[in-house]
Amino acid sequence: MSYSNLASIDWSNWCPVEVGTLMYVFDVSKILLIRKKRGLGAGKVNGPGGRIDGSEAPLDCAVRETQEEVGISPIDPFLVGRMCYQNTDGYSMDVFIYRAESYSGNLRCSNEAEPYWIDIGEIPYEDMWPTDRYWLPLVLDRKSFTVYTLYSENAVLDCKIKDEIL
Repeated sequence: MSYSNLASIDWSNWCPVEVGTLMYVFDVSKILLIRKKRGLGAGKVNGPGGRIDGSEAPLDCAVRETQEEVGISPIDPFLVGRMCYQNTDGYSMDVFIYRAESYSGNLRCSNEAEPYWIDIGEIPYEDMWPTDRYWLPLVLDRKSFTVYTLYSENAVLDCKIKDEIL
């Protein structure tokens, strides 16, 4: 199927190829970010996360992926957003986005990610997916949202944000 903009997608019947998660952990005025070493988005900066295994619940996936990628366990994470990602090549992903304001454990690198804490005012949007600059501030502000994105490779063709989780 060919997509030219978000309106050309029947979102009520949209069925993503994969379902995944992102977790943003905060420590006072800092946010935990990772530089991805492999997989989708390799080389980009993001939050820990990944694909759901089998019948795993999104929250369980977000916690597991954070533990595997960076060695810490988010405490009391909550859902803040959802990203419906469609690429013109047919790949699509439904991503559940979580926020945690505390954690346990010790931060470490893994074969998937190089984690680091950064001041919220210094987030390197230029090293992230192009639409992150539009919706990550909503995570920072604890606001609920759903973002719809249409990409062609790494270029954004269209992006729309709704102020509720759908």
